[in-house]
Amino acid sequence: MEIITSKDNSRVKYIASLHDYRKARSEGVVFIEGVRACEEALKCSVDVVTAVADEEHSSWALKVAEEHNCESLLLSASCFKKVSSTVNPQGVALVIRRPEAGNVISLRGDGKDIFLCLEDIQDPGNLGTMIRVADAFGFNAVLVTKNTVDAYNEKVIRSTMGSIWRVKIIAFDDASEMIEALRAKDVRTIAAELNGDELDTADITLPAAYFIGNEGAGLKTSTIDSCDIKIKIRMDGQAESLNAASAASILGYVLQGLRH
Repeated sequence: MEIITSKDNSRVKYIASLHDYRKARSEGVVFIEGVRACEEALKCSVDVVTAVADEEHSSWALKVAEEHNCESLLLSASCFKKVSSTVNPQGVALVIRRPEAGNVISLRGDGKDIFLCLEDIQDPGNLGTMIRVADAFGFNAVLVTKNTVDAYNEKVIRSTMGSIWRVKIIAFDDASEMIEALRAKDVRTIAAELNGDELDTADITLPAAYFIGNEGAGLKTSTIDSCDIKIKIRMDGQAESLNAASAASILGYVLQGLRH
């Protein structure tokens, strides 16, 4: 059982390079770190390329390698710190094959479909929270435009708390392409925007897809105009608007209630 001790080792350098999401994406892989994050991914049958661990957790890496027929990489504590992106590494990490973004909108068959559609979301924490919302409320899928932050960004993965592996992500060039695909399935489209109808009284029925826009700019005018209805969340306080993830959570909860 070889333990790599040199930070200049080519394998150590390669694993460390995967923190650059562009590099990881070009390699077709995703780096996951931490006990909970790794265990959640393994539960969801991800395609493991390499199980990485420090000496203390070597048995974990060897077990994963055996169960998933993949490579194991055992590092000294100092080398693991080099490949880690956290202040206090937990000593375990995975390199997995990047999941393929879906391109087919599938329906449940009971008319209770809900889709969350995201236009140009930029903050990894917001995207991660919204993917977690989709998992919690049992949405069909999360649809994202190509200018949305990468769903497999390390910060996104951490903020989903494992939901990223259970939620179908479908990528489109833009929101107009999303709307066209949803209409082909007779799914009603809903724009979340400040000049819409009050959420409490809006005529909302399922199946439905609701659109959340960029944190700074909101939804594009063309997207708002193309949606079937526009809704807003009543706010009695002084804030001009809600955080994108907060709005997605509130609307998602309301739509989930229409199933019952």
